[in-house]
Amino acid sequence: MIIKRKKSERYRGSQTHGSGAKKKRRGAGNRGGRGMAGTGKRADQKKPTILKLYGNSYFGKSGFKLPKKVKRNIKAINLDDLQILINKNNLKEDINLNELGYNKLLGSGNLLKKHNIACSYCSKKAKEKIEKLGGTINVSI
Repeated sequence: MIIKRKKSERYRGSQTHGSGAKKKRRGAGNRGGRGMAGTGKRADQKKPTILKLYGNSYFGKSGFKLPKKVKRNIKAINLDDLQILINKNNLKEDINLNELGYNKLLGSGNLLKKHNIACSYCSKKAKEKIEKLGGTINVSI
């Protein structure tokens, strides 16, 4: 007994299933489909009718837009890099990071002496290390 594959199975992957142009197998004669078929961007001949029936809201997008996330421009500095800045510029005990162009202090590295630091943001690790040395950190936005 010969087992034949179905014809529809053989047509998988072909766009038109052996029927020529897409239009020809629509089953709606030569009118380009049934109902609202073909009312996309390029159906210029149908646009006046659609606009009369449905108004301008038929075309284009509708719905709500998700709110955009607010980007904060955070320029961070590690304790190691801060120590290099302190040595380079001979900074004293009181340091304002905002004046130096930074607004966040991160905890990688160590400081050699105690300092009183003012900044906008600070990590827990950095705060712990500064307070361990006997310094203070003032976080104000």
